[in-house]
Amino acid sequence: MSATPPPAGRAAADAAVDAVDAPEPAPAHPTLPDAPTLALEVMRDDVPAARVHHPSDLIGTILSALGAVVVMLLATYAQHTTTGVAEDVQGFATLLRNILVVPVTVLEGLVTLLVPIAVLTELAVRRLGRQVLEALAAAVTAVALNEVVLWLLHHVGSDNLVLGMSVPVNGTWTVVLPGYLAMLAALLTVSGPRSRRRTVAWSWNAVWVVTGVLLITAQVSLPGLAVSLLLGRVAGLAVRFLSGVRSERAYGASLVTGVRRAGFEPARLRRVPETPDEDGDEAGATHDAAARALVRSSGYRAYELTTQDGEHLDLFVIDGDRQVVGMLARVWRSLRLRGLEGRSVVSLRQATEGTALLSYAARAAGVRTPQLLAVAEAEDSMLLVQSRPHRAVPLAEVEPGDLTDELLAEAWAQLSLAHAAGIAHRSLTSDSVLVESVAGRPVVWLTGWDQGYVASSDLARRIDVSQMLALLALRVGAARALESAAGVLSDDDVAAIGPLIQTISLPRQTRDELRTHKQVLGELREALVARLPEADVEPLQLTRFGLRTVLTIVVPILAVLFIVTQINLDEITSAVADSDWRWSVLAFLLGLLTLVGAALAIVAFSPVRIPVWRAILVQTAATFVALAAPAGIGPAALNLRMLTRRGVSATLAGATVALVQVSQLIVTLGLLLVLTIASGNQESALPISSAVLVAIGIVAALVAATLLIPSVRQWVLAKIMPTLRQTWPRLIAVLGQPWRLALAIGSNLLMTLGYVLAFDACLAAFGQHATLIQVAIVYLAGNTAGSMVPTPGGMGAIEAALGASLSAVTGINFGIATSIAILFRVVTYWLRIPMGWIAMRVLQRSGEL
Repeated sequence: MSATPPPAGRAAADAAVDAVDAPEPAPAHPTLPDAPTLALEVMRDDVPAARVHHPSDLIGTILSALGAVVVMLLATYAQHTTTGVAEDVQGFATLLRNILVVPVTVLEGLVTLLVPIAVLTELAVRRLGRQVLEALAAAVTAVALNEVVLWLLHHVGSDNLVLGMSVPVNGTWTVVLPGYLAMLAALLTVSGPRSRRRTVAWSWNAVWVVTGVLLITAQVSLPGLAVSLLLGRVAGLAVRFLSGVRSERAYGASLVTGVRRAGFEPARLRRVPETPDEDGDEAGATHDAAARALVRSSGYRAYELTTQDGEHLDLFVIDGDRQVVGMLARVWRSLRLRGLEGRSVVSLRQATEGTALLSYAARAAGVRTPQLLAVAEAEDSMLLVQSRPHRAVPLAEVEPGDLTDELLAEAWAQLSLAHAAGIAHRSLTSDSVLVESVAGRPVVWLTGWDQGYVASSDLARRIDVSQMLALLALRVGAARALESAAGVLSDDDVAAIGPLIQTISLPRQTRDELRTHKQVLGELREALVARLPEADVEPLQLTRFGLRTVLTIVVPILAVLFIVTQINLDEITSAVADSDWRWSVLAFLLGLLTLVGAALAIVAFSPVRIPVWRAILVQTAATFVALAAPAGIGPAALNLRMLTRRGVSATLAGATVALVQVSQLIVTLGLLLVLTIASGNQESALPISSAVLVAIGIVAALVAATLLIPSVRQWVLAKIMPTLRQTWPRLIAVLGQPWRLALAIGSNLLMTLGYVLAFDACLAAFGQHATLIQVAIVYLAGNTAGSMVPTPGGMGAIEAALGASLSAVTGINFGIATSIAILFRVVTYWLRIPMGWIAMRVLQRSGEL
């Protein structure tokens, strides 16, 4: 990408900008106030945070709680490991007893008594009364939490867990969780860091000595020690997070000292509010627009800095406690996204140095961005002093009538300069693009380089372009925004934007704006295809995983764990050994009939002629697609593709596929009703208890009551009517051809009965029997419930739902019922996947898909 050539008058505009860059005149300050005096002036506009709730404390609380759970799991399932470590350490017990001049109990008592006295005394001497109370509260909370866990172990814990947490006391295995260790860990956690409290440092050393002595002398188990210490940390960190800690951010005198350390003598410091309403100074609010925009986009503190020499500068303060939140966001994005995040864990200093590097690099590349003048450190904050962009305002505050084509071209030109130097911004929003008018010409600034990259990848720069295109489209429309991009970029660069026009590549601020203009991205794709018909707008896969991937992994694991913990393996082994494989073969063949039924259904509703054999191949291929799509989605997608490839319009194809799915639902419900009436007293009553019927009646009444509310009724109609309008014309056409209607009903009956009879054959394979109505209810209820979980093919969820339904309805042992459900899924899902792959290859080679 190359920058646009300077139009006529650009040199004059740049010269005017350089002239504006000169320091603004300000009243002279004959004398420089000292730091405390100037700090009083700062505090008039700046309210320091007296106490800060550190996100790191909350993270530590969660990790400590998870650590305690992991230790107890190890004590339950890895007893040989934990006891082996303890036995190795306890080999020094005799040597230790010879060294110690006091009994172990006396040592414990001394540490338990002296550590709190020493720590609390130091806090009292430092006049930290609130911290004394917090330390005492944390200690009491830790002891209470320790006792609660001990009670739960005695009354709820499994035998293996209790044994893993126990040690022999007077010949009896006893669970020991030393409460005083939990108390000391909580008290020291709240009392302050080791580096700033001498008594805290020595006290932690004493606690570790006592911990080692207890473990070596077998006074407590290794898991018991770890759990007590972690519970103490949980209590201490939780109290510290809820109460907050003394702020270590740079405010007042320390902030003034930091500014002087950066090489500037401040005459005035004024906090820039996040919104202009917080400041009554209208002129100041105009100057602060750019600083406020950076505050909104980055979360930094911003100050208007007036030096003794009369310079007006911007001061941005990055606080260390806020860096934790940014670190977590970067870690999550680096794990989830491909190529969008490289740096995950960085310190406050590293983050500041990275921001400074990007600012210097952008400035050297010719990008119009505020000049970074100095960087300094003060307390737990980093200070950045930079020149002011004067009367520039963020793009978000520019009136629509002022967004001229020349301004749009200037925005693309500035971005092109950065890209030509290999620099990517990576967070372009309406707050990071500033606009001002100089000598009657628009001037664009790019700010907020804290997330940028030097030597960036082509993907990062393409994402920059998509971000700029999206934020401009939100203000001037998709067609005009794309036209402005085409005036700067080549056709290849414009075409490369298509796969990246998706919300995941956009900053949060732009995504928030898109919630009220959801059509913008679709309009951008349409405008791109209209300009470049050969452009590919299929979204590029930028995420490594999403909710569906997580569910695909977690749900089957949970289903397996649930089944394994509930079943009787001996009974299942006996049932499998006695099972008849011939019924399994029959179930597989009956399952294949469902493919024929699904193929005949699409043939019946199709507006064009489709060979039955070709339709069967498509339905078979859908069994392979089901590996990557939720239940029911794969066949619908392939049917839609088959129809559009045969010249059917997208609207008519969508209506046909929707009609197929609606007809399947209607026929299934009708079949269930017929089976219920036909069974009557000859088979069995509906296997539903009166309590369940009452519950169903209550739910139906609640649904009917909610439909009386106009807003709810309108929402339901809004969801139903589009499908009805889409399918109704096609349904009328089918009703006019009775043979199509008969074929559709028959094919849906064949498909549903194929699954029901295959499930019945799986019961017979294990020597179990149930009425046809019971089998139908179990299949329909279990398959529907399992399909609601958006895992590929309902993997894991359908098996668990079918097993639970079969056991509840027929009274079959849950373990055997689960085995039947798994066999059914094997013959109707898993064994058909290789056939689906072959069918997919055949259809791809023939050009059908």
